[in-house]
Amino acid sequence: MWVWSKLSAVKWTDAWEERFYGNPNSVISEIKGGKSVRVEVYCESEKDAEEIKTQFGGSVRELKSRNWVAMSAPKADPLMIRDRLVISQVEVLPDAYPGRDVIIVPPEMAFGTGDHPTTSTCLRLLVDLSRELEPGWDFLDLGTGSGVLAIAARFLGAGEIEAFDFDAKAVEVARLNLERNGAGDIKLFEEDVFTWKNQKRFQVVAANLFSTVLIEALPLIRHWIQPGGRLLLSGILFEQWPEVLATAEKCGFLSLEHKKRGKWVTASFDAPA
Repeated sequence: MWVWSKLSAVKWTDAWEERFYGNPNSVISEIKGGKSVRVEVYCESEKDAEEIKTQFGGSVRELKSRNWVAMSAPKADPLMIRDRLVISQVEVLPDAYPGRDVIIVPPEMAFGTGDHPTTSTCLRLLVDLSRELEPGWDFLDLGTGSGVLAIAARFLGAGEIEAFDFDAKAVEVARLNLERNGAGDIKLFEEDVFTWKNQKRFQVVAANLFSTVLIEALPLIRHWIQPGGRLLLSGILFEQWPEVLATAEKCGFLSLEHKKRGKWVTASFDAPA
């Protein structure tokens, strides 16, 4: 195992996220003091790491341990989501956060711990929405990644929950996270959004996917959500937002709000009645 790494000013974080977004072997860590970040990509071969160095500079070193993410990534401060949830990378003492549910998501394989703008904003919208719903609402999580949205839905009162991802490794990591958070009853599986044979309609659907995938998938998603249900979309780069919005509206979805954080947009829609 080899790792490419580079120090960069914190203002370039969004640019690095764009470059390596979707690469499960990339880690961006804030350096103490908040002015710099360390960007790392873990590679099976020295050649792959050197190719990244040729493109972006930085340095390459060999790792002896294969538990590379746990070894390299510093543990971030817990992430507070409204007054309801805490996302922590490490175990915490019981009652450490009175009145909040704690979700433990270690930074395994860089599949996300909830702090990326696309995920954290989606979590906030999910908390807000849950206050409008009767307990037992059902939830579909498309592109579940680490499973954090599905776990949050369980704590927020969802009943039946299904979650899937195209990436087999993401599903493996998500399953571990479900179990460590007492949410092992969630239906989790590996699937392609374009080939999934689904007959059920869900009250709430969240899709944290690439914009290009969302644009193609929205006509399918329309059939997986109940009339008048709620759709949460994320993973959208700001410059791609107008096309995503136009496609959603063409499919009959009504835009309720969208939030921009850095270069990313997260949005909520009402489904056609």
